[in-house]
Amino acid sequence: HDEGKLADLLRQLQQLPDSLLETIVVDGARDAACGRVCQQYGAQWLAAEPCRGQQLRLGAAVARGDALWFLHADNRLPPDPLSAMQLAFDQGAVGGYFRFRFDRPRAWPALLLEPAIAFRCRFGVPYGDQGLFMRRNAYWNAGGHSPWPLFEEVALIEGLRQQGRFVPVRQPIHVDPRRWHRDGWWRRTWVNRNLAL
Repeated sequence: HDEGKLADLLRQLQQLPDSLLETIVVDGARDAACGRVCQQYGAQWLAAEPCRGQQLRLGAAVARGDALWFLHADNRLPPDPLSAMQLAFDQGAVGGYFRFRFDRPRAWPALLLEPAIAFRCRFGVPYGDQGLFMRRNAYWNAGGHSPWPLFEEVALIEGLRQQGRFVPVRQPIHVDPRRWHRDGWWRRTWVNRNLAL
């Protein structure tokens, strides 16, 4: 039920300098309004059960490309993400992720949390809101996303790193800060860490 943000993302994808082969939206709400937004922007709409890991697996199974790129509906993209991903692949990476940056409206805790998240990603797991991308065959060799509603990317990232380099991209992907504003910056961060543990 986030059609406004989804429309913004699909518009950004249409405006990228290189054309994407296909855009697939897997909707856990199975809402006809989402289907209409997808039709407007030429994206394939799949209705699914509300479980993020299952939704991501379904999208990957339907996709036909040699590379997969997973985005949340409320992500805001950097100017030329496709070139950054292609460079990573050309340098032999099996995949990678974008630098986490809070979108507007920003607050001062973002200045502390963003470097901490970058550190966590280097030695731990980058999460799905960072625009994870990878070779299709590497995705399935790693077992794909776990069929869970949360932290569905943990085993996938571990499996990808066993196959080769899973690299950070310097360009930032902007993450909607709504949950941090709603719950409080430190409380939201504390809840996320507890869930991860």
